Amino acid sequence: MIYPSSFLSRALLADAIFSGVSAVGLTLGASMLAPFLNLSEALLRETGLFLIAYTALVGWLATRSTVAKALVLLVIVGNAAWTLGSIALLFSGAVSPNLLGQIVVVAQAIATGVFAELQYIGLRKSGETVAA
Repeated sequence: MIYPSSFLSRALLADAIFSGVSAVGLTLGASMLAPFLNLSEALLRETGLFLIAYTALVGWLATRSTVAKALVLLVIVGNAAWTLGSIALLFSGAVSPNLLGQIVVVAQAIATGVFAELQYIGLRKSGETVAA
């Protein structure tokens, strides 16, 4: 357990807010967004549903006075993997988004990568380990 810096807490909270808004938009608006992005409705909705759980975890971490360092590292690694996975998805040929879809995927990949970096910086600024 560590004492999270205010920087880390804010980075986690910003991630939770961004992810929460995305979760609602993708889950409830998948059928509307799919034709505009040329991405499958199922992909968008399932991504939104995943983000609901992710938002809950990251939001919970953002509000704790002590956090498990391993959970914060999991969030950071997960964000980095999401960034790389999003770009890999575009090059894989598994999806064929139109230009707007490509821009949306790249923009969210960049945002997620920025959150990973901010959270890493915040983790480095965090206090010492709490004795169990």
